[in-house]
Amino acid sequence: MTNEEGIIYVIFGASGDLTKRKLVPALYSLFVQKLLPPNFALLGVSRSAISTEGFREAMKSAILEFKEIDDASEIDAFIQRLYYTPIQFDDVSTYVALKQAIDQLQIGGNMVFYLSTPPSLYGIIPRHLAAVGLHKQENGWKRLIIEKPFGYDLESALKLKNTLLTDWHEEQLFRIDHYIGKETVQNLLVTRFSNGMFEPLWNRNYIHHIEITSAESLGVEKRGGYYDSSGALRDMLQNHLLQVAALTAMEPPSSLEPAAIRNEILKVLQSLRPISREEVAQVAIRGQYVSSSIKGKAIPGYREEEGVGAGSLTETFAALKFYIDNWRWGGVPFYIRTGKRLPTRVTEVVIHFKPTPHFLFSGNRLHQAGNQLVIRIQPDEGILLKFGMKTPGAGFEVQNVNMDFHYSDLSNQRIPSAYERLIYDSIKGDATLFPRTEEVLVAWKFLMPVIEAWKNEHEVPLYGYPAGSWGPREADDLIQDKEITWRYPCKNLSDDGIYCEL
Repeated sequence: MTNEEGIIYVIFGASGDLTKRKLVPALYSLFVQKLLPPNFALLGVSRSAISTEGFREAMKSAILEFKEIDDASEIDAFIQRLYYTPIQFDDVSTYVALKQAIDQLQIGGNMVFYLSTPPSLYGIIPRHLAAVGLHKQENGWKRLIIEKPFGYDLESALKLKNTLLTDWHEEQLFRIDHYIGKETVQNLLVTRFSNGMFEPLWNRNYIHHIEITSAESLGVEKRGGYYDSSGALRDMLQNHLLQVAALTAMEPPSSLEPAAIRNEILKVLQSLRPISREEVAQVAIRGQYVSSSIKGKAIPGYREEEGVGAGSLTETFAALKFYIDNWRWGGVPFYIRTGKRLPTRVTEVVIHFKPTPHFLFSGNRLHQAGNQLVIRIQPDEGILLKFGMKTPGAGFEVQNVNMDFHYSDLSNQRIPSAYERLIYDSIKGDATLFPRTEEVLVAWKFLMPVIEAWKNEHEVPLYGYPAGSWGPREADDLIQDKEITWRYPCKNLSDDGIYCEL
């Protein structure tokens, strides 16, 4: 797409929280940076009966409140490009009025349809768009952006795939995963493939294990009703963290073309060693936070949250051990964990290198575990390398020291939000950071034994863990080497707060 071509960005669910917090502020930031074509319009669509002027005022307030860029000088010019039309999502006749509203903009045929709606509408809206011809590309390209989750399990994902591909082509579908839009996630590729000192070591010969953590300090807040039908495995592990694992483990692509990178990601997911139903209890740990006191404040347990059933078995913590059966990673365990009501919010990838084959400095147990490369995805994005150095003084005492880099040190460089990057890519037609259908289906297939065991086999335990802790103690048993544990990057300094190393 050239910068002169027009585009209409249509957001379904325009009165929702995601639109005002993320989507419109991100589009405004692109507008300020002159990254949108001059002939651009945003059309908000939802059930709410509001006017275009009412929508413009609401979005202006949202841009100021959730600003992505410190430049409010062009807000008035931007909101004049915003329009709104109400619609009944499940009534195909109202899509005729939607098509008329689009035609009245007189911008052209290039369109992005962003589905910021409940997943139950992911099959309905695209079918109704096609019924009035808004999927056809004779007069310009049409793209469909779908938020996660893409299905609830393998069966529903296959059904959704077949529904979408009845009218739309695979290259028109953009499944958005905002984790992959984060700058540090993308930097995994640069760290690995632009540095001669890392790539030769990035294999089973030098790496002991790889650990990926995504921790949240908050509970389910007001999303108890949604979360109770989802859980940590579906909400985080199936999409975000398996994608991060694939980027960490992939082979060098032949080029930076989207197809080349996505092919290598798919190969990793296809190489995941299948999990049998019999071994689920040994390789997958689930937990649920229980009431506790944090800094003197009483924190309710998950079952006491609004919208959650008193006997709910939904996991708020999930940890998984798995292997990638290929030449590079044969025998190297990968560990993934995610959870709510953990001590802090942090997401990171930790590469644990093997210790030296003959450790001369046996008096120091701290350093024997090996070097670590920590890639912090959020917050305080950066990279940390941990290695041993001699303690000043007599003898050969060794201590761990850190060499780190923070993205915040690039004071003259603005880091765009994940949604800003992905929205811009969707306009350009760059699908590199959007998972393909095959990736999603392979991930569901891999996790189905765990999902089915947790659903049907009540002897598989659901462990309780106090809110504010690092999850069930049983998760430590996934790492069979007793000299090694999960990395705990954050420590309680006092009642004043938490210190996170990086």
